[in-house]
Amino acid sequence: MSLYLLDTDTLSLLQQRHPAVSRRYRATPRRAVAVAVITVQEQLMGWYGRLPRAKRPNEIARAYEYLTRAIRFLARMNVVTFTEPAVHRFQTLLAMRLNIGGMDLRIAATALECGAVVVTRNLRDFRRVPNLTVEDWTV
Repeated sequence: MSLYLLDTDTLSLLQQRHPAVSRRYRATPRRAVAVAVITVQEQLMGWYGRLPRAKRPNEIARAYEYLTRAIRFLARMNVVTFTEPAVHRFQTLLAMRLNIGGMDLRIAATALECGAVVVTRNLRDFRRVPNLTVEDWTV
């Protein structure tokens, strides 16, 4: 059975109940779906970044509510860490100058190290990574 590693965009779509992504997620065994710790970092950094910009009480409360929802959602996910071999793989990929963002490259390195399929809409970038298998669950 394959391990499906949801990228940050796909995880956000799942959280927003995107119909096709939700359907595929429900049809896949829980143990076969994971996120990279990089995705957790990106999600939390996004919410942490919104907190200081919230000024009015309703904005502040909403920002903390969304952060709380994200933490609860992520706590139910299988999280794959960024291991030392994945760091070395990332550095090798970085040296290849694949023209891919650093966080996406870290997700790709994590997937390669654990033999996972990256689930993403960003096929254009992720397909530049040699030997990486990708799928788009939005179609």
